[in-house]
Amino acid sequence: MKLNKTKMSDKVVLTYLNGRGKMESIRWLLAVAGVEFDEIFLTTRQQYLTLAHGGSLMFQQLPLVEIDDMKLIQSKAILNYIAEKYNLHSKDPKERVMINMFSEGLMDLMDLIMMLPFSVDGKLQAMYVQARAKKRYMPVFERVLSRSDYLVGGRLTLADVQLLECSLMLEENFPDVLSGFPNIKAFQERMKKIPAIEKFLLPGSKRKPKPDEVYVKTVKSIFKL
Repeated sequence: MKLNKTKMSDKVVLTYLNGRGKMESIRWLLAVAGVEFDEIFLTTRQQYLTLAHGGSLMFQQLPLVEIDDMKLIQSKAILNYIAEKYNLHSKDPKERVMINMFSEGLMDLMDLIMMLPFSVDGKLQAMYVQARAKKRYMPVFERVLSRSDYLVGGRLTLADVQLLECSLMLEENFPDVLSGFPNIKAFQERMKKIPAIEKFLLPGSKRKPKPDEVYVKTVKSIFKL
């Protein structure tokens, strides 16, 4: 794989590992926006170093998204750009800040879930994450969804896409975690009926599976964890 010959074009190109991580929310958002994308998967530390020292990665960080003749890093910045470009954000400042608050809260929780496969004491960390989700995060969204089908502005936004992604991640790890949150469960079912989401959830899509030992080993090797 020759990473240094990636050509900028109208096609969106994602560079990351062949797994979820910080790139998965970006895949979700592009899929919901109906945007086709190609992917370049890093498998060795040398490939990462080639990118990091070749000028493609500001701050030497992944994920990297090539879109509109730009090379973007920092997942929050990338998500906001895509959301704004494809009408999944808001032009109203008050609605925008609410979307951003929900989004960043969900990213905090998803970060905790992402780290579970890398935890030294996986059982203890899993108990912590589950408690955090049930006591701090999910009650917020349960209350909001008691008043509206969507989180902000009565329409689909970045925050909704991330809530679906996060809630599905939670259920993968803790099957009964949403048993006390009927509004979130109903929200899931509504979201799954959106054609773009229904397609992304089908086998063979570009949605990545739950991290396995191979993915964990690759991450540790590339980033020297």
